[in-house]
Amino acid sequence: MFSLIISVVLFSCSTNKVAVRKEKTTQNIIEVNTDNTITAQQYLSQAKNASSNESIALLISASQKLIEEHQLAKSLWLAEQTLPLVLNDLQKKHLLLIKAESLFLSENIELALTALQAIEGIESLSKIHQLKYYQLIALVQSNRGLNLAAANANLRVFSLKNTSSIDETKTQWLELNNLSQWEIDQLASMNPPNFLGWQQLLNFAHRFGYDVTSFRRYLTQWQRQFPQHPGNYLIPELLSDKLNLANVQQNIAVILPLTGSQKAAGESAQQGILSAYNNDESKKLHFIDSNNVDMATLNEQFSQLQINYVIGPLLKSKVDEYLAQQELMQPTLLFNTPIKETLQEQHIVLSMNPADEAIQAATTLSRKSYKHPIIFSQKDGVSKRIAETFSNQWHKITGNIPETIYVNGGAKMQSELKDSLDVSSSQSRINNIDKRIRQKIKTEARNRRDLDMIYVVGSPNETRLLKPYIDVNISPFARKIPIFASSRSHSDNADKSDSRDLTGLQFTEMPWLLSSKQQNQSLKKLNETIWPNRSDSLQRIFAMGYDSLSLIEKFQMFKQYPYIRHYGQTGILKLKDNTVLTRSLLWGNYQKDKVQEIVMEQQK
Repeated sequence: MFSLIISVVLFSCSTNKVAVRKEKTTQNIIEVNTDNTITAQQYLSQAKNASSNESIALLISASQKLIEEHQLAKSLWLAEQTLPLVLNDLQKKHLLLIKAESLFLSENIELALTALQAIEGIESLSKIHQLKYYQLIALVQSNRGLNLAAANANLRVFSLKNTSSIDETKTQWLELNNLSQWEIDQLASMNPPNFLGWQQLLNFAHRFGYDVTSFRRYLTQWQRQFPQHPGNYLIPELLSDKLNLANVQQNIAVILPLTGSQKAAGESAQQGILSAYNNDESKKLHFIDSNNVDMATLNEQFSQLQINYVIGPLLKSKVDEYLAQQELMQPTLLFNTPIKETLQEQHIVLSMNPADEAIQAATTLSRKSYKHPIIFSQKDGVSKRIAETFSNQWHKITGNIPETIYVNGGAKMQSELKDSLDVSSSQSRINNIDKRIRQKIKTEARNRRDLDMIYVVGSPNETRLLKPYIDVNISPFARKIPIFASSRSHSDNADKSDSRDLTGLQFTEMPWLLSSKQQNQSLKKLNETIWPNRSDSLQRIFAMGYDSLSLIEKFQMFKQYPYIRHYGQTGILKLKDNTVLTRSLLWGNYQKDKVQEIVMEQQK
């Protein structure tokens, strides 16, 4: 068998040396030591005349060398042929690493991940092989769009290296700052090496990075607490002078629908902005009705008013009209994403994309013990998009596709729920037994046993119907199935009424609509006094308006310093891809007669 494998590879090496190695994917991959003076063909020639054990070791070296010689297909073939022959567990792991590297460099990302997942007991590998393993995990997961998993692996690579250069430390810092706050919280629960120091440095940078004086004080505190941490390389650059716009007079144009069918939305945003404004003499607000302005005249108006910044427009169609005026160069915080036009350097979007919270929820919940979730979703477009995003993210992380059930409202909901939980089938079997046996038997319909979690995507009213249906259709002798939901299921207004039917429901939500440390509670109480019947959607728009004024103050710093965050009423905001502010949301939980904030990372 050894001779046949060696002969095949020797023949192919001598007749065909075609290989492509894509440089963009191979940068920084740790090279496992092989003799630079020996070629793959020479390793194979030596293996031909060696003993069985020596041949396997030489074949492994040849397979590694084939990668270095850019012959990926041959390396992969040789590794696969050698794997069934090895009895040594360590050699098997080495071959799986080689196989994973060959697959990754050939851009077979999912197969590379499968090979890496087959390696068990990483701690038994040598340091150089551990480095390669975690580095490949980081590259594979980054290619799959799973930045959290990639960051976890890169932190382990960083700690395994004896020394790290300033450039490597800066690269690690930038990667960590690409994460949203909820991802950093998840990363902390993964417990990568030396993360406490990184986490504290991130916390200070995120919270105080825009305030030069406070930031200097907290960085000094951090240095005293972590004097040996590699993050100390970053301090001189972090302490460098920053923009300070606190005393600059700002003329801010605010473009909102103040008439027409969307007047209520425009006024809610306006009221949020005015609540944050608080007669600040350094700012002057100029409200413009987007329904009564010709966008082509804005450049002249802005010139006359000496506009420094723009907030709005709110509606998608008006955003496109605004962006079409290419002469408008003022830094602009948009309240919506464009449909057709392209964002430029001077634009930032405050995104309220519901898909973002589905990604946060799926990532957070998939890291717990749940293996078989089911999604109950309404059939409207937004609910479907949230359900699909949750399902796709779950599949990407776990490899499993959650079952999705789209339910109708009203009378059909309970029957659809019973069918999906197999309660109807169980009841049919009970009825069939009752017909055959005359004696009365006490029975209870059973729900299916393969489910361990439910995610609900629906309106507050539909959720209030669906949640009790789920509860009553779970058998009393079955374990309780936890139920989670998106913010669409939560109503701040409904919280004031009886919420016992929702007890146990956990959901994502912005701070403004969830009693929490981050919520501006005094303003919230005042808001409820002035506008007691304001809808949930208008409350969300009010929160956007409130946050926007602080975001304008940080506009330039968001662009220059990737660690700047805003702890607002819409969430913890960070700038993504230099154009869109994305949010980290809180988790809430219904408990009898109250709704409270919970910390998901601490739950098992």
